[in-house]
Amino acid sequence: MNPFLLYALAVGGCGVLLAAYLLLRRKPKGPEDLERERREWLDRIGRITDGTVIDVQEQPAGERQQVLLIFQYDISGVSYEASQDVTYLRQFINLHSCRLGLPTSVRYDPQNPGNSMVVSEKWMGLRQ
Repeated sequence: MNPFLLYALAVGGCGVLLAAYLLLRRKPKGPEDLERERREWLDRIGRITDGTVIDVQEQPAGERQQVLLIFQYDISGVSYEASQDVTYLRQFINLHSCRLGLPTSVRYDPQNPGNSMVVSEKWMGLRQ
């Protein structure tokens, strides 16, 4: 066989493998997907404690308006203050009823108590 033909076949095979890799590889997850997966994980393993809503803030974030629900809770004598982006969960909550001092339930990760949430697609911690 001609050595140039072997080189051409090798380069062509590498090109086919590269094209297959680019087509079949996993696409990187966006921030919305990562946040949704975090909420689903906390739905499964999270423990629940009492907390308080501190504030609801609307902040511009690029071309969209970001809504943050800020809350406070205590675990084992340690006070935590956290916020949750509820921009994509507006259909589950009434932002006008979220006022200062509103009692809430907070779902948190027992291994990392700073990882917490107040509302998800399957669970609601806000009390009316």
